Amino acid sequence: MKAYVFPGQGAQFTGMGKELYEHSDLAKSMFQKANEILGFDIQKIMFEGSEEELKETKVTQPAIFLHSTILAACLGDSFQPAMVAGHSLGEFSALVANKTLSFEDGLRLVSQRAMAMQKACEMQPSTMAAILGLEDDVVERICAEIDGVVVPANYNCPGQLVISGAIPAVEVACAKLTEAGAKRALLLQVGGAFHSPLMEPAREELAAAIEATHFAQPSCPVYQNVNAQAVTDPSEIKKNLVLQLTGAVKWTQIMQHMLADGCAEVIEVGPGKVLQGLFKKVNRDLLTSSASIEA
Repeated sequence: MKAYVFPGQGAQFTGMGKELYEHSDLAKSMFQKANEILGFDIQKIMFEGSEEELKETKVTQPAIFLHSTILAACLGDSFQPAMVAGHSLGEFSALVANKTLSFEDGLRLVSQRAMAMQKACEMQPSTMAAILGLEDDVVERICAEIDGVVVPANYNCPGQLVISGAIPAVEVACAKLTEAGAKRALLLQVGGAFHSPLMEPAREELAAAIEATHFAQPSCPVYQNVNAQAVTDPSEIKKNLVLQLTGAVKWTQIMQHMLADGCAEVIEVGPGKVLQGLFKKVNRDLLTSSASIEA
């Protein structure tokens, strides 16, 4: 069984999507539609923008979504997923890929999500940190003991967990986790505490937008971030997508469940190869590749 997976924030690069645009009329029309929906020339920023411009949340999230969803559309009949999943933002790309969301609705939601997260970040200084080389339960226990907001946010693979919260609490957690034997506790250059309770204002804003959007019956299961389970019920998908903003990304568990459910090949759709690398850490013999229009 083939699993198609979709990357999240951090995978962006200058020139992303340009090859698709140059080789496909479908891609051209989708980029044009995206510019109209967003109200600015995101195509130009993706193709020519600086690293700083691409790092802005309001640009990064739609840009990665566009790269992934346009690439999937350009694969045509060869795109036949048995299961899909996306890391954080990538979950929206996955939901367009399995026909739960239309491309247009997906882009509108991603744009609203990005703006809402940006606002939440500006309300309180916050950050994230990567913790390497500790068991998940040790990280969970130490975070729970610290005063202030700091929580596990991204379970990326065994031995790699990202924590998220208020800056002082994250700094204390990094010190305590290092004492507990973490190989590294590295503060990340991010806009704020994604996937933590500090995203509650963004969650409320996004909840209204998701509720007003039509979610269709998917063509295959999506393994969702908040519960790592295969979901096919549109109302449950909606609920989990709202919870995702303040809940942890359970990517380790998603990979384990996909493999247990018969996944024999993983194809990453979008910029970068991060998700393939994470799958290889769970099963080094797994067949992985990047989707391409030549394939």
